[in-house]
Amino acid sequence: MNKQRIGWIGLGNMGTPMVRNLLTAGFPVTVYNRTASKAQALVAEGAGLVTHPSDLWDRADVLITMVADDAALHDIYKGSGRLLETAPAGKTVIDMSTVSPVTTRELATLLAAEGVEYLDAPVSGSVKPAETGQLVIMVGGKRPVYESARPIFEKLGKVSFLLGEHGAGNSAKLAINLLLAFNTQGLAESILFARQNGIAPKDMLAIINESAVSNALIKIKTPLIESDQYQPAFALKLLAKDLRLAKEQGLQTPAGLAIEECFREATPDWGDKDMMAILPWLGSEIEQQEPF
Repeated sequence: MNKQRIGWIGLGNMGTPMVRNLLTAGFPVTVYNRTASKAQALVAEGAGLVTHPSDLWDRADVLITMVADDAALHDIYKGSGRLLETAPAGKTVIDMSTVSPVTTRELATLLAAEGVEYLDAPVSGSVKPAETGQLVIMVGGKRPVYESARPIFEKLGKVSFLLGEHGAGNSAKLAINLLLAFNTQGLAESILFARQNGIAPKDMLAIINESAVSNALIKIKTPLIESDQYQPAFALKLLAKDLRLAKEQGLQTPAGLAIEECFREATPDWGDKDMMAILPWLGSEIEQQEPF
């Protein structure tokens, strides 16, 4: 059976390994990236390359976007990328970015008018799961379109879920990233509280990792905390963006709103670092507070 031709836009930390998995699985993939040099390694591995997003329509049955935010997605479809203006009927679009459900529903409606199907399919997992094809994929859209896309999802993730209409995948992703923020902030606050009371971060991490509250995230972030180096697997500014989107979609729980504020305020100085850099930001905030 012939594999669907795929067009891919966005070759960041996640997009590049995801494309590599599709190439390894035998899918014909053509890519576009604003910085073309980032595509050269994939071109050497068999990917095609275009110089403008709209050129992908002629070379793909399914067009996948994996970009940073709503503004980038709007620009691709309605701005300089001209994808909406040039969309031919009969294609399928899958957006795997983390964006607002409002943006998804808007684009799905506009593309439907051109005869183009749409799925929102954001992923849970950072660089390593992307490399190993172990992402969790949350999908919104029509079941027949989802079923057609499943062979693609099976090469990118360990599981995919069809959750409802357009925007459902986005809503699930915002919910899981809210929990991600709780875990990250909770770990940071635990380490800081222990340190204030004379327990070294390395010792506290050893205790946590042997306890019932340990989890995969804590184990992954332990080396970053111990080395005090925060090279980004998932940048703090991106989690702050996701929390802002959750707030715009009705987040109103006390802890959620407090964490959204923390990540928002940490972004100017720590946004390009890993999300676990919320720890040094919180530490600096505590140090600046006057004692009672």
